[in-house]
Parts: sequence; C-alpha cells; structure tokens
Amino acid sequence: MPITVDTIVLYDVQELSTLLKIHPRTLRELIRSGKLKGQKIDQKWYVSENNLQEYRNAA
Repeated sequence: MPITVDTIVLYDVQELSTLLKIHPRTLRELIRSGKLKGQKIDQKWYVSENNLQEYRNAA
C-alpha cells in the first residue's frame, strides 16, 4: 500500500513493480538512469504518483 506524506503519494519499488508488471531490479535501473524520478529514503527507493505519471506520459 502506498504511503502518503501531506498530499504526495509514494510507492516503494516492490509495490510499483507489481503495479507496472516489471521486475524490481528493472525499476531500480530506471530510477538510477534518471528515466523515472525517485528518491531513496532510508534503505528503500520511492516514486511519487506525479513522477510515475510523468514517466507514463513520456513513454
């Protein structure tokens, strides 16, 4: 389940990989390459709903 901070919805890599039907490693590579904007909080990568939408629109 995504987490919400103020009005920002954040998905972790595991949740997002299930949603997008891609391997978590592939998703982390997209983040590291800059194709998908994400941020690391503690030990986990998160992607905001807005950044996910931008990625989908660009694809």
